[in-house]
Amino acid sequence: MEHTITYVGLDVHKDTIAVAAAERGNRGDIRRYGTIANTPAALRSLATKLGHNGAALRFGYEAGPCGYGAQRLLTAAGHDCVVVAPSLIPRRPGDRIKTDRRDAINLAKLHRAGELTPVWVPDQAHEAIRDLVRARQAAVRTVRQGRQQLSGFLLRHGHHYNRPAWTLMHRRWLSGLQFEHAAHYIVLEDCIATIEAATARRDRLESVRRLHEGLQSFLSIRRMEARRRKASALWLRFSQSFARRRQRPSQPMVRSTIQRLGRTTNPLA
Repeated sequence: MEHTITYVGLDVHKDTIAVAAAERGNRGDIRRYGTIANTPAALRSLATKLGHNGAALRFGYEAGPCGYGAQRLLTAAGHDCVVVAPSLIPRRPGDRIKTDRRDAINLAKLHRAGELTPVWVPDQAHEAIRDLVRARQAAVRTVRQGRQQLSGFLLRHGHHYNRPAWTLMHRRWLSGLQFEHAAHYIVLEDCIATIEAATARRDRLESVRRLHEGLQSFLSIRRMEARRRKASALWLRFSQSFARRRQRPSQPMVRSTIQRLGRTTNPLA
């Protein structure tokens, strides 16, 4: 008996999820389930209601700012769920009207037709490293923007440093600048404080990232060492077994050798 497959399109937002379902084989029947809350309990209830008749559920939704929480929850519940690349979703020319309902129906229809391109879903550890790298990149951008803001402020007031900037000598040069108004000193100190705070944040995140990379390298070496010891033990066991077989030839081999020697030593037999 052929199992029923239901393709479910999800249009995921921060608070709500628009749902549409399409049965396999029925090209025209795409039903809109409605809108549910974007909570784990609501997703589990949705999967239970859609699969009450024993149908296999295949979910799909666009990758977006809500992350992969829905995919992990549905996969852990035993359902197939893909996260698709928004830029690779087929769209008809002139179809520029986007609503939650239409997006969910379109995802269900395309998922049933096999025209969606899934993206790779990282595990939670990999995603945590991604967040760490993004935080460091944001800190680097903050440092660069703060330095550009300070350089622009100084250039507007006729101060230009003709040597490599952001060194100890450059910091001393900044502390010796003279301005006409007291407000300019306040701006200068604020820019310097912003740069120093962003630099400290960048260095802190960089040290954490290097520590994590070193830990991962150490764990990889430990795993490789364990594999090497296991392979060495298997090879030693195989070598000993092979040596014992060579020292003790099998009975058919001994019998054939004796017969051959007997024919050689007694040709008249």
